[in-house]
Amino acid sequence: MKKLKKLLFRFVFCITIVGSFSTLIVGYSESVSNSFDWPSFRGDQQLTGVANGRFPDDIELLWTFETKDAIESTSAIYDGTVYVGSLDGYLYAVNLETGQVKWKYQATDEIKSSPSVYENTIYFGDEQGTFHAVDIQTNQKKWIFQADAGIISSANFIDDRILFGSYDQCLYCLDAKTGVLIWKFETEGYVHGAPAIVDNLVVTSGCDGYLRIINTQNGVENRRILLSDYIVASPAIYSHNAYMGTYGNQVIAVDLKAGQILWKYEHPVKQFPFYASAAVTEKIVIVGGRDKMVHALAPKSGKLIWAYATKSQIESSPVIVDSRVIFGTSAGNLYALAIDSGEPVWQFTVGSPIIASPSVALGKFVIGATDGVLYCFGKK
Repeated sequence: MKKLKKLLFRFVFCITIVGSFSTLIVGYSESVSNSFDWPSFRGDQQLTGVANGRFPDDIELLWTFETKDAIESTSAIYDGTVYVGSLDGYLYAVNLETGQVKWKYQATDEIKSSPSVYENTIYFGDEQGTFHAVDIQTNQKKWIFQADAGIISSANFIDDRILFGSYDQCLYCLDAKTGVLIWKFETEGYVHGAPAIVDNLVVTSGCDGYLRIINTQNGVENRRILLSDYIVASPAIYSHNAYMGTYGNQVIAVDLKAGQILWKYEHPVKQFPFYASAAVTEKIVIVGGRDKMVHALAPKSGKLIWAYATKSQIESSPVIVDSRVIFGTSAGNLYALAIDSGEPVWQFTVGSPIIASPSVALGKFVIGATDGVLYCFGKK
């Protein structure tokens, strides 16, 4: 645990605007996850990046927890415990209230895959290509599965099946209880992002430039849509539409039922790739880019609603909570913006680049940075 007094040397800047942080914007909370946990990357099966609860007034740093190497993946929060992987090769279980470590589990290599919790088991992959299932009560290994290359993709679940991608170009479906392979689907490029699940279908994108829709029961491809440029972001799904940024400097919306591209957005001046995944509700799509900007788009048309410049690249995927959107930057800054205007309402500087995304639960949010520190924020 890194003592909070060490953070006195770090610059904290808070902006307070008229009105409560907890003001609810009608319509922006309609696609929130079904629980007050954050069990996986992006929070739910559809990878919407929308959290339950309210963004607290007077938010401040509550605690920090220090690992031995960089944190590049997003934490899971389940039943009052934070699960976070580090490049030091350990998965840590940390008490959400106190920041005290409960246990740690050693993987076979660096952990860049964001962990996911399902049925009292934590699942994640590592750079060696080993996929781990660990009992959250005993911190003992239940089983492991070996892919043919590193795993950065985070897992998703449906009907006791677990799905994830690998740099061996395959999407895997395993029995969540036993780790037995049910099927695998071979793509034509690395599968970096997490798969989304909707209506018994898995939606996955990758470095081959395709968005694929695959039957979760048998691994048969129902449809593929060519997006031209490779994709490291995970698709965010709302109302049978998928939204994602590409390395071709575009944000693309796809109608999954029709198998057609709805629209493409590209900034008229700044042309840089999108690495981060989008957050989406009925009324807004929000995505950060390596163009150092956050873009808020209309889901039906792709029209720009607002944009906010941060002066540094954004690889941290934004999370919508209440009437705010929170994210980190490569300069080590955390921001909360008003979702209706893009105006900054809160900022905190940790001093090290942030690649991980926020995880939100029980009135708090946590995020890791490349200094190896996990930060927890909330109201004291």
